Amino acid sequence: MNCLIVDDEQLSRDILRKLVDKTPNLDLVSSCESAIEAISLLSKQKIDLVFLDVEMPEVSGIDFLNSLKDKPLVIFVTSKEEYAVKAFEHDAVDYLLKPLDYPRFLRAVSKAKDIFESRQTVQDGMNHLFVKKDNQLVKIRFHDILYIEAAADYMVIFTDKERFIVHITMKALADRLPKKDFIRIHRTYTVRRDKIESVEDNSVLIGKRAIPIGGSYKEKLFQSLNLL
Repeated sequence: MNCLIVDDEQLSRDILRKLVDKTPNLDLVSSCESAIEAISLLSKQKIDLVFLDVEMPEVSGIDFLNSLKDKPLVIFVTSKEEYAVKAFEHDAVDYLLKPLDYPRFLRAVSKAKDIFESRQTVQDGMNHLFVKKDNQLVKIRFHDILYIEAAADYMVIFTDKERFIVHITMKALADRLPKKDFIRIHRTYTVRRDKIESVEDNSVLIGKRAIPIGGSYKEKLFQSLNLL
């Protein structure tokens, strides 16, 4: 994966560079000291993964991420644990707390690698996925999925006939699904667009289930609907 470091602290950039250099399958394209510098680079170079500091002058890591149309995978790097919630609200792969240690860094990179590889699978035209259930692997076709609900560290995949519980993050599961067919409408829910029967106030109806629409997801949902 081509990766990029964005951090205003020289020491942090140096530490991250050393961690990247000793990690297989990571190719460091550049190390930027500001979000503005990173935005310029992203317009010219394909980047798969960004190690992104949260607190930076002029443009914060959060604002930088919000400014991107085609977002690469992001691992937040921060000295403050309270930013963890914001990291996952912005669909970050993971967040690393300073001072950094290599085992924790590797776990975060492993998550990013899984998501990156699953994106390649979807791009190659896969129309299904397999999940474990009762000691066997069961095929779930994308067109059979109604919606997905987050439950603690698990995702519940609902189809017309049954449900499947898998140990995976919402971000990682969403990246295994074709983006043209699925959309996240709430921190807890991702739905299949063509299964939406109606939209009323702050919820969508799929089958007999009313699913809430999160405030930060509403605009994107309405933009994706074929409204007259």
